[in-house]
Amino acid sequence: MPDPKPPPAAKTAQRVIKKYPNRRLYDTDTSAYITLAEVKQLVMANQSIVVRDAKTGEDITRSILLQIILEEEAGGAPMFTEAVLANIIRFYGHAMQGFMGSYLEKNVQVFTDMQAKLAEQSQGLTPEMWAQFMSAQSPMVQGLMGNYAEQSRGMFAQMQEQMQKQTEQMLGVLGLKR
Repeated sequence: MPDPKPPPAAKTAQRVIKKYPNRRLYDTDTSAYITLAEVKQLVMANQSIVVRDAKTGEDITRSILLQIILEEEAGGAPMFTEAVLANIIRFYGHAMQGFMGSYLEKNVQVFTDMQAKLAEQSQGLTPEMWAQFMSAQSPMVQGLMGNYAEQSRGMFAQMQEQMQKQTEQMLGVLGLKR
């Protein structure tokens, strides 16, 4: 007798927000207009969202998220320096554009995971214990940062290897072998 199928995994509901031509955002869950700041709050609360153009149905989530980032960057304490932004721009159209996106995504995820692990392990600490925990001598912090640095080094090595392979392929296509 075949094993019964496991029940389907519960799918997290994706919140649909419609953007109208008058630039207003409409939350279909609450049946109310919301602001960009409220969309940011949904993102901060780890709510899965999709923003669709009300007229065409096109997914414009990335555009709205970039708009939130732009407002945050203009708001006084920017996260990205001009040099970082210039370097990101330089990767557009570059052979490594796709890899750079995944490299940044993986690094941000590793950093987020590290931050969550730190928060989890620091529950119940007194301010004095927290100060001691965060000191440079803390082996756990050093271990977490070491893991982050090691993963980052590994991803960078993968990027270098991919660049080398692409260069060799391009040279092969041009009839130029090393």
